[in-house]
Amino acid sequence: MIEPIGVETQSVLTSLGTMVYYTPTKSPWYSETEQNAEELPTLIFLHGFGGGSSAYEWSQVYPAFASDYRVLAADLIGWGRSQHPQRNYTPEDYISTIIEFIDNTVNSPSESVAVVASSLTAALTIRAAIERPELFKCLILTTPAGLSDFGEDYTRSIFAQIVKTPILDKFIYSAGVATSGGILNFLQTRQFARPERIYPEIVEAYLKSAQQPNAEYAALSFVRGDLCFDLSRYITQLKTPTAMIWGQKSQFTGPEIGKRLAALNPEAVKIFQELEDVGLTPQLELPGVTIGLIRKFLKLLMSH
Repeated sequence: MIEPIGVETQSVLTSLGTMVYYTPTKSPWYSETEQNAEELPTLIFLHGFGGGSSAYEWSQVYPAFASDYRVLAADLIGWGRSQHPQRNYTPEDYISTIIEFIDNTVNSPSESVAVVASSLTAALTIRAAIERPELFKCLILTTPAGLSDFGEDYTRSIFAQIVKTPILDKFIYSAGVATSGGILNFLQTRQFARPERIYPEIVEAYLKSAQQPNAEYAALSFVRGDLCFDLSRYITQLKTPTAMIWGQKSQFTGPEIGKRLAALNPEAVKIFQELEDVGLTPQLELPGVTIGLIRKFLKLLMSH
């Protein structure tokens, strides 16, 4: 929707449609005399879910890695500029398309990649890494939660129940989510610890994504709870070296949930970093801190 300078838009085909991604390939990142990005290790960024989510979520972070990695920041199916099938989405839809995206973009069949992912997508990426461990070199995850962890049932919430009402659900989306006011309210109350950190470009980027044709299908699947699951039932199977970054003021799931999840598999989850005064998306609230932590954790995890 709104990309950093020097970024090229590319796409791959998945079983659910075309998936768009952004990769720094132009000036100032590369010139004819510099090393080709194809020769660098691959680093993938995956955004979380919410009204208007897209790869923009990582746009203040991923350019910092363009000189050391072949960076790919994807719009997931149903979000951003990627294809928006009219369907009720399931966790399996995203697990399979994340795997297909990696399969279709790696430099070689033997390459494994480092993946940085956010919130519910991060939890789904854990399941993808369990299913295809050979694809994943390491995971760096911000607030990875299934939103129904340890028996909590998000689908019983009042809002989830309201959004399950046919016709009313699309009205709520168009009138209450896909507007400047709706986006700003969501960011202020659910995503950021400090509302003053929200600037107009963030709202604009989320709004552009939320107003794409058929954008309501993926967003409503998320809000209804169709994509939620209990990550505690899966995380013990994870083998990929993993770091977790958790905003202390995350509205959906607090750091205590994260610590419990990490404790279930200390062999894989090697780092748990809690951040004070940050909400669900430290990559948007404190991008400089997030960049520094990702860089630090990549070094630590790659050495394992």
